[in-house]
Amino acid sequence: MGPGTAIRAAAFAGLVACLVGWATAHGGAAGAAELHAGDPSAQPIVVAAGDYTSRFLPLGKGKSVVIDLPRDIKDVLVADPKIANAVIRSSRRAYIVAVGAGATNIFFFDSAGVQIAGFDIAVTRDVSPIRAAIQRIIPDADVRVEGIGDGIILTGTVATQAEAQQACDVASHFVAASESSFSGASGSGAGAGGSGGSNTTVVSVAGASAAPVASSCSGPASKVVNSITVRGRDQVMLKVTVAEMDRTVIKQLGINLSGSVGYGTTVVNFNNPNAYPVNGTPPNSVAGVFKNGLTATMQAMEQAGVVHTLAEPTLTAISGESAHFLAGGMFPYPIPSTNGEPPGIAFQNFGVGLTFSPVVLSAGRISLHVSTEVSQLNSTNSVTVAGTTVPGLDVRRADTTVEIPSGGSLAMAGMIENQTKQDITGFPGLMEVPILGTLFKSRDYLNNQTELVVLVTPYVVRAVAQKDLSRPDDGFADPSDPASILLGRLNRIYGVGGATDPPDNYRGKYGFILD
Repeated sequence: MGPGTAIRAAAFAGLVACLVGWATAHGGAAGAAELHAGDPSAQPIVVAAGDYTSRFLPLGKGKSVVIDLPRDIKDVLVADPKIANAVIRSSRRAYIVAVGAGATNIFFFDSAGVQIAGFDIAVTRDVSPIRAAIQRIIPDADVRVEGIGDGIILTGTVATQAEAQQACDVASHFVAASESSFSGASGSGAGAGGSGGSNTTVVSVAGASAAPVASSCSGPASKVVNSITVRGRDQVMLKVTVAEMDRTVIKQLGINLSGSVGYGTTVVNFNNPNAYPVNGTPPNSVAGVFKNGLTATMQAMEQAGVVHTLAEPTLTAISGESAHFLAGGMFPYPIPSTNGEPPGIAFQNFGVGLTFSPVVLSAGRISLHVSTEVSQLNSTNSVTVAGTTVPGLDVRRADTTVEIPSGGSLAMAGMIENQTKQDITGFPGLMEVPILGTLFKSRDYLNNQTELVVLVTPYVVRAVAQKDLSRPDDGFADPSDPASILLGRLNRIYGVGGATDPPDNYRGKYGFILD
């Protein structure tokens, strides 16, 4: 073997060794890879699609949206077809149709299994016609309408409580109409968003549901939640004046004869007490005795009285809220025992009471529900219960709803009553004799005239500084002991601090004066 042959043999052997080493190394790696693939716990877990990769898409019930995707669609996953479904019209366009109320998601994948797009879909009641109606009826209001399941929530701000109630009434009307399978008028609404170059269109068609609904925003069965905020809620001060004049005239005159008058064997006995059924027996009487023993008692009374009642309660409340005021007292009365329980004591209010609920409307007009009452104790109407005398009550009450501008007055209630009672009693026949018949009859007369009026005056008020308000005790001070004992004064008389002195030509007293 020559030297050249040996060199070629050694080179060939080295080449074979390299090839064998390379094959052995790669074969071992391939075997290790196959072994590694056979162990599932060694593979990483990757979430290919989920809510965190989805885009929120609200849809009204019965609405649809068109989605244009950047790549060809190979696979579609719909979580709940009863809520929303996807219809593929071409390789890159899909229609998403809302079927029922609820929440679901839809994912689109390409041929390599990579997610193209995902949508988290919430199907609610269609609110676009409600939004359009509220915007048309209350153009200056900032009311947002959102659907939550088969319900509606109203948010935003309005100027008055009346606008908030009006928006609530509109929403309640549409909800009630959809519950009756009534299709509302179409209107414009906000569209739902899409991905990339998506094109979204929403058509206003009211949905339908089978569940019952209340006709107002309040109550447990209502599907309309009113969360509207009233900007700067107005405050209303109500001044009520209850004025009553009661004039009474009583006239009584009668002569009672008692005794005997005889001539010979003829004797006439007189016993003629007069009854006064209208006003009772007069407290005044004059008696005289004749020589023959006949006694004449004249009972007479004339009375004229005037009763003046004036109550002016004033109360302030926020628009849309209620307020109550009572200045008076309470008197007890017994309650009989029931179901074996011992008798108890209850209390009845009396005095000046006022309850009102104001709502400020547009243009400064105020809607008022007013209930006012003036009551006082009356012993003539008292009754005795279980040995306890319970006094009666004279009550003047008015309850109504009115609408008045701020600062305007209205006679809310009024009554004029004229009551006349007259009773003439006497001895039959003799009472008809002119002049002398007066001795044998009595007259009982009553004339009662009552006039009552209730005036209401509301004001839209604002808060002021305390220094701008006055109190009933402003300028009052107790007198000194010498002035109280020697001069009989109940308070001091002085000027208001900080005020200018009165002119020199004024000679009277000024300041707080108690009549």
